[in-house]
Amino acid sequence: MDTFILAATSFTISVSLMITGRNDRLQSSFSRLCAAVFISQGAISIGNVFHFGFLQKISYLGTLAIAPLALGFFRYLTRTKSLISLRMFILFVLASSCAAVCVFTSLSNGVYFNAVITSYTFFALVLCYAALLWHTNKLPSGNEKKRLGYLLFVCPVALVLAYMHLLNYWGFNLPVVKGIASSGLLYFILLIIAYPQLRELHDFFARWLIIFVNTVTGAVIFYFATLFFNGTPPTIMGLLLAAFLISLSFSPMKMILRKIFSYFYPDSKDVFTSLYEFDEKLEREKALMLAEMAPVVAHEIRNPLGSIKGAAQYLKSEASTQEQQELLNVIVEGTDRLNNVVSQLIDYARPYKLNLKFQNINLLIKKAISIISANKLVEKIAIVQTLDEKLPEVEVDEQQFIQVILNIALNAIESMPQGGTLTFRTSGEALESEGMITVTIQDTGIGINNKEIKDIFKPFFTTKERGTGLGLAICQKIIKEHGGNIGVESVSSQGTVFSIRLKTIE
Repeated sequence: MDTFILAATSFTISVSLMITGRNDRLQSSFSRLCAAVFISQGAISIGNVFHFGFLQKISYLGTLAIAPLALGFFRYLTRTKSLISLRMFILFVLASSCAAVCVFTSLSNGVYFNAVITSYTFFALVLCYAALLWHTNKLPSGNEKKRLGYLLFVCPVALVLAYMHLLNYWGFNLPVVKGIASSGLLYFILLIIAYPQLRELHDFFARWLIIFVNTVTGAVIFYFATLFFNGTPPTIMGLLLAAFLISLSFSPMKMILRKIFSYFYPDSKDVFTSLYEFDEKLEREKALMLAEMAPVVAHEIRNPLGSIKGAAQYLKSEASTQEQQELLNVIVEGTDRLNNVVSQLIDYARPYKLNLKFQNINLLIKKAISIISANKLVEKIAIVQTLDEKLPEVEVDEQQFIQVILNIALNAIESMPQGGTLTFRTSGEALESEGMITVTIQDTGIGINNKEIKDIFKPFFTTKERGTGLGLAICQKIIKEHGGNIGVESVSSQGTVFSIRLKTIE
């Protein structure tokens, strides 16, 4: 059973990488390595059932292939800047080839042949680990060094788990989990090479947690289904194995079926898209379409607007009566307002290119307050600052973050025509390896009723007579581009609180 788990896992990983990573040398080399593990362990697993003599030879060939393929994979992983040279790789290829010839001779029937092949493969894997260790120590501090450091830690852990059953010779009663430990190591390497966006250890554990939850959920469903239809409860180990393999093979099987369906039914591209993914896809397509249309629409509107404004200003200079000048002023103001709407539409539609730098959030808020203080509207407003001076710096785009603060603050000021208090507050919260910065902007204005508050971030929704309804939508988009979120709470006639939350690394 334990051998079958390793065979099935390596097969699943190999097939998935053959489909998705065939243009990537690193992923292709790991796919070949997993294929060799599958041949080796699959032959052993089948041989335990059918006892065919040739299966042992196939297992030997698969094991012999692991050594050069592992060296080739780690050579790509270290970008050919490690202890594994091309000459060393060729040497192991020749050694495995010579040993493969011996498999079909009487030497393979010897008592020590299996031990020699196993020792040879183990030596190659130790050499790979040493090369990875040497390469990682040479790397400068950064994400790549951190990710490879995780692999250096996981490899010996998997080795200890794989051979801890040897303690049974000293009276322990430990299960054999060699296949499970090796499967876990292969899956962890897959995460390292296929998901470069995973940088923190908890991100890898989160991936494992998804597999674990899916496995347990599937096992529970299988248990009750089998109990209902058969009446005899299956073994827990068998259930977990079946659920684990289904969970692990779901993505590659989905990719295979997508390839098949796209060949026979090229127009049915969204057959395998879930409802949640479909909604997200529609949102991305709408945003892309808006980004493409906005500059064209702006160009077509601004050209006649410029002509209208120019003509109105010329006629205003020639107007002979006060009434005519006032009417022409209305035209000029209207064109300016439309031009402002077009500018905000472009700001909302275009994709942002963030100029991210580590900034002191308190200093940015103080800059925004100094700009606000120059506005005549704040004469009746008391500005209060409650800033946490121990906040770590946050990676943000200074200009766009200040734009968000100004937009929210000016809306707050307009909601207090009779005067009031505008409070800026910052605070920090530690969440394991991540930190969370919270910025709140609170006013004592007229507030927002429950019917309107759910729509205030929607484009073109506004409660102002001359508002465009794009200000808060732009703010939300900017904060989302920073990987944060923005929320609002309000009580009618009492005031409103906007909260901005941003992640930071402690």
